[in-house]
Amino acid sequence: MTKQAQESGEIKNVCVIGAGVMGAGIAAQAANAGADVLLLDIVPKGASDRSSIAKSAIAKLKKTDPAPLMHPKFAKRITAGNIEDDLDKIKECDWVVEVVLEDVDIKHDLYAKIAPHLKSDAILSSNTSTIPLAVLAKGLSKSIKKRFFITHFFNPPRYMRLLEIISGPDTDMGLVKRFEDFADHRMGKSVVHAKDTPGFIANRIGIYWMHGAMTEAFKQGIGVEEADAVLGRPTGVPKTGVFGLIDLVGLDLMPHVMKSMEANLPATDPLHALG
Repeated sequence: MTKQAQESGEIKNVCVIGAGVMGAGIAAQAANAGADVLLLDIVPKGASDRSSIAKSAIAKLKKTDPAPLMHPKFAKRITAGNIEDDLDKIKECDWVVEVVLEDVDIKHDLYAKIAPHLKSDAILSSNTSTIPLAVLAKGLSKSIKKRFFITHFFNPPRYMRLLEIISGPDTDMGLVKRFEDFADHRMGKSVVHAKDTPGFIANRIGIYWMHGAMTEAFKQGIGVEEADAVLGRPTGVPKTGVFGLIDLVGLDLMPHVMKSMEANLPATDPLHALG
C-alpha cells in the first residue's frame, strides 16, 4: 500500500468470516473492488484440509451464475483460511466483517476471538439481517464499540445495490463515512442508514410479506409456479416471484432469520400483532 493510501484510510485489505453463499459473495465483491480478501470459516470435523470450506467457496465463485466475480482471475485476490489457524492474519485488515449464523451467542464468541487481533483503526462489522446493534455490541470494549457497526448486504452482493448501515451511540461516524465511501465508490452500493430496530428496513418489511405470501399460497392450494407468476413483476416483486426469491435468499437461511427476528422483537413491537 502506498503512503498516500495509508494516510487516507483507504480500505485495501478485507477479512470476511463466514464462507457461505452471502459471505463468499461479499468476499467476491470486495475482490471486484480491488481489495485483497481473507475468507475464513470453521474447521470441519475430521477434515484433512482445515480450510476446505473457504477453498470450496472460492472455487464455487468461478462457476456460479450469475457470476459473483467480474473476472475469474479476481479469485486470486481471495485467500482461504480458517478461524482456528488464521485469525492472526486479520491484523493486516482494514475491515473485518462477520457473516455467520444469526445466533447472538455464536457472534459474541467470534467477536471475543477476533478482538485481540484487530489493528487499532480496523473497522469491525456484522452482516446480520435482523439482530439489533445494541444486542451485538454487548460485551465489546469501548475501543471496539467505536469501530463496530452493521453492514447489511443483500444477496447476490454483486448485483443487489442496496446496503443498509446501522450505527449506534458509540460508533465513530468518521469510520462509518470511511466505509460508506468504499462501499459506494468501490463496491457500487447505494447506502441507506437504518434505525437500530430488528430487521432494520428491508427485512422488517420483506420477511413478513414473503412469509405471509408463502403461507397464503399453501392455504389456498396455489402451486409454486402459479404463485411466482402472479407475485412477480405485475405486483412490483422481482421477476423471481416470491418462492423463487426465498430460494435465492436461501431456503436454509430463512428459518434462522425468522427465528432471530421473533427473538429480537420487543413485546410491544407492532409486527407481533401482524403475525
